[in-house]
Amino acid sequence: MLIVAGTLYVDPARRDAYLASCVEAVRAARAAPGCVDFAVSADLVEPGRINVYERWESDAQLLAFRGSGPDADQVAEILGAEVHKFRIAGVEAP
Repeated sequence: MLIVAGTLYVDPARRDAYLASCVEAVRAARAAPGCVDFAVSADLVEPGRINVYERWESDAQLLAFRGSGPDADQVAEILGAEVHKFRIAGVEAP
């Protein structure tokens, strides 16, 4: 199991449009083999921040979905990013 999580930063005035451009990618990811969860959402405190959370069963399934990654228009809108992949050895109830 692995988790990809972090933050993207976009122009606050363009954040809603950026998120709207992600809707189809979120739908596709959630339907992809090996995707356990996939979310891209507006941060409640910072107006230009977007939170990213993905959970996948394997690296191979993540890479199969990713392909070439986001389109050039989406990449151009990202002003900054900090996203990491975490390998999960076990899961427990909170």
